[in-house]
Amino acid sequence: MKREPSSGRGVHVRPADAGDFPLLPALEAASDTLLAAAPGVRASQAALPPVATLPEFIAARRVLVAGRPPAGFARLEEIDGQAHLEQLSVHPDAAGAGLGRALVEAALEWAREQGYATMTLCTFAGVPFNAPFYASCGFEVVQDPQAELGALRQHEAALGLDAMGKRVAMRARLLPASAGE
Repeated sequence: MKREPSSGRGVHVRPADAGDFPLLPALEAASDTLLAAAPGVRASQAALPPVATLPEFIAARRVLVAGRPPAGFARLEEIDGQAHLEQLSVHPDAAGAGLGRALVEAALEWAREQGYATMTLCTFAGVPFNAPFYASCGFEVVQDPQAELGALRQHEAALGLDAMGKRVAMRARLLPASAGE
């Protein structure tokens, strides 16, 4: 029997259920307000992409939530045949309580259980709760993203995200390297 993902820090992380999904777009919008004053993000005409719609949450490969009602979530997709952390959001009222780290740890655990070798994400390089945080979770910058991950970075640039601040793709290895690597 599989257990629900959770963190050892007392933060309960679980798969989203039908009652959670309608709450997630507003949670994402609230979380996005944290970027407005974040170091590493420039004021710009560019705006963050629209918040995910309810159907996008429902269609995601996996959505993990922290709290009931959710105070944070991780939305996971598949890119290049590997796990991809499409969105990590924590409500501003819960920021700094360890929910983000618990969600990332649970997402990585879920991806390992699914047999993915890596997990990728795209984020702001200079925002402390973005790239530096993900680096502390084991992610490394992908210098020249290719294939679907590269196309995703190009799409982000076309949306205007790069005008707000330097963006990077990152990858975490989930499975040990084979002897032949």
